[in-house]
Amino acid sequence: MTLITQLRAFALTLCGLGIALGSGAVQAQQQALPPGYKAEYKLSTVLGSAFPWGKGGDIWADLVRERTKGRINIKMYPGTSLVGGDQTREFTAIRQGVIDMAIGSSINWSPQVKELNLFSLPFLIKDFRSIDAITGGDVGRDIFAILDKAGVVPLAWGENGFRELSNSKREIKTPADLKGMKIRVVGSPLFIDMFTALGANPVQMSWADTQPALSSGAVDGQENPLTIFTAAKLHTVAQKHLTMWGYMVDPLIFVVNKEVWNSWTAEDREIVRKAAVDAGKQEIAIARTGLVEPGKPLLKTIEGLGVTVSTPSAADREEFVKATRAVYNKWKAQIGAPLVDKAEKTLAAVK
Repeated sequence: MTLITQLRAFALTLCGLGIALGSGAVQAQQQALPPGYKAEYKLSTVLGSAFPWGKGGDIWADLVRERTKGRINIKMYPGTSLVGGDQTREFTAIRQGVIDMAIGSSINWSPQVKELNLFSLPFLIKDFRSIDAITGGDVGRDIFAILDKAGVVPLAWGENGFRELSNSKREIKTPADLKGMKIRVVGSPLFIDMFTALGANPVQMSWADTQPALSSGAVDGQENPLTIFTAAKLHTVAQKHLTMWGYMVDPLIFVVNKEVWNSWTAEDREIVRKAAVDAGKQEIAIARTGLVEPGKPLLKTIEGLGVTVSTPSAADREEFVKATRAVYNKWKAQIGAPLVDKAEKTLAAVK
């Protein structure tokens, strides 16, 4: 055997040894996991890391990984990609175990959990103090109990934000300004009812289809939190008029599949719960940035993009409230009057 041949054989031996050692390290790591634990847990979100929603997912995953010393490794799947982008199927997929964990929208899950429509009642919740009073009080605890009964383990609240209205046509001051306007809405019948009551033409479509539809003029406008307006650069798809009407709010909910939850030790369950609470608080702070500071600097940023920002007067806002009151009453009965009554009482006490 020549020297070159010997060196090649030695190199191959080292490679083989390296592969064996690497494989052994992986096996040792896998063996270190407690029985019943997965190597990876799938976390579903609608939006990715460019948005507060996705940032909340990143924070939760990082906190859990750090605090469990890698026993629980979470990978985020944005765009509800685990259910082919169909946001309204996400909750069912969590219950079925297709999804291990999720940070979900009250709107998207409302077809399966009717009580979540509480947050979509038009003009019920008007400001951040009000939503904090709901989620942090008896109503929030009641909803968590309902979610638990529905088959998931709810852990913490996050926030997508108050949904504001944008369009390419004109400034919206009164319901009459919406007449005939094509507005993209999410997959919730309540939204169809509300925009129909306002004289608009609601068009239901996924978020993935919305920006092309706005760009082409297939729809005139949309309603979403301002963090989505800015991160998605909606001013570049003809959304030149923004109405700050705060007609409803979309809280986010951190949940875990029940079988996954029960597979963890009591210690790890508490770690995941506390991490969700901590991540939720951070995510809410991110979602409200620019809207809670004096002068609401986020609005000035949006105006700097060439967008006209307007806020209805108290009298004009009342016209929107009156126009949607029948929708409110219809959905109050469907949600459950006792729960809505409790929410109304809670909000009446908010200063």
